[in-house]
Amino acid sequence: MNASLGTFLTTAGLLVVSNCFMTYAWYGHLRTMADRPWWIAALASWLVASMEYAVMVPANRLGYAGGMSGAQLKILQEVITLAVFVPFMLLFLGERWRWDFLWAFLCLLGAVFFIFRPDKG
Repeated sequence: MNASLGTFLTTAGLLVVSNCFMTYAWYGHLRTMADRPWWIAALASWLVASMEYAVMVPANRLGYAGGMSGAQLKILQEVITLAVFVPFMLLFLGERWRWDFLWAFLCLLGAVFFIFRPDKG
């Protein structure tokens, strides 16, 4: 990875904010709008998702311009997605903990290792 630590942390922070919006847009309506027609939930979700894009696009542009590859940005996004979604699912949606969540996260950390390690060839 050629990005500076500051660029990496800023990119990651923006992606965390983006994922909070995305998670709520995609899954928040399951609890907050369960009694509404799907199209109302879809419209509300699109409004929230527009805020996600307003943060995600600059995050990806900053990271890419700062030396991160597209693959690195995508794997970072996936790790952050799981890190945001599991607490949301447990606390907001009230679902039960399963150890499979930890194993899935560890698999993603393996992907992080392979994508972010310096080129060997």
